[in-house]
Amino acid sequence: MGESRDYLEMSFRSIECFSNDGKLDAKELGQILAIAEKDGEIDHNEIRVLRNIISKVEPEEIDDSMRLMLKEVSDKINA
Repeated sequence: MGESRDYLEMSFRSIECFSNDGKLDAKELGQILAIAEKDGEIDHNEIRVLRNIISKVEPEEIDDSMRLMLKEVSDKINA
């Protein structure tokens, strides 16, 4: 089987999320994480995309639910 293209789907989904209201919320980030996890592993391209997405989240946009989701993502990609 060839290399997973899930990272492309993740990228397009993040563009949709950010273009919708200019922000990413915890639910949207969870949906993007689910794309990365659907094949049972988060590969290096998916990690790269997740880190890029997270880098675009502004500090003032981080509420409690986003903080928890960011921790969940971080735990999974830094494991």
